Amino acid sequence: MIPGYCILCKCSKIDYFYEDTSEHHASVYYQCQNCGLIFAPSKDRPDRKEELARYETHDNDPQDEGYRNFLNQLFEPLNALLEPGSKGLDFGSGPGPTLNLIFEEAGHEMRIYDLFYDNDKSVFEEKYDFITATEVVEHLFNPGQELDRLWKCLRPGGYLGIMTKIAEDNVDFFAHWHYRLDITHVTFYTQETFHWLANHWNASVEFPADRVIIFQKPE
Repeated sequence: MIPGYCILCKCSKIDYFYEDTSEHHASVYYQCQNCGLIFAPSKDRPDRKEELARYETHDNDPQDEGYRNFLNQLFEPLNALLEPGSKGLDFGSGPGPTLNLIFEEAGHEMRIYDLFYDNDKSVFEEKYDFITATEVVEHLFNPGQELDRLWKCLRPGGYLGIMTKIAEDNVDFFAHWHYRLDITHVTFYTQETFHWLANHWNASVEFPADRVIIFQKPE
């Protein structure tokens, strides 16, 4: 059954997009015709126990230069936009928080939040000059709610930096795309989706690298 509305923009124009019938990854995906989001319905999402088990396999070591270089894809273009001593939030910091340390080493003040590893909701009562979400948005069950909450935490002129693989609006691409095979990846964003978000927030948006998206809140 087609979902009644998009989990991002709440539009009711939802179409069937693709079904994976393989033994190891059976799932149906739908696409919103308003914002371009591709997503799995609730019945095909992992439960929280399955999610945590998957995240426990991650080896995010703050001392790992390879991991730091990966995060630098977002750090470098975002840091270049920031005033010295800016205040930031790393949303979805994971089992080995690292991006916050990189920003702290650059002289910024950081807080972190993670649903499983640092679930302190008081972070959402503060205002930030920038917020980061690296390899997080593809895991969100309710991206409209979560992203709007982050946006409200930004000060005027602030930045939201996202890292995620950008989906192509093409069934053949999606069928062979390794990124969707992670069972915790349930929400996929096209270029159209990010432009929809920019319009929704009256924000500017830039794509400084192939998996990096930076929004700026209007002054």
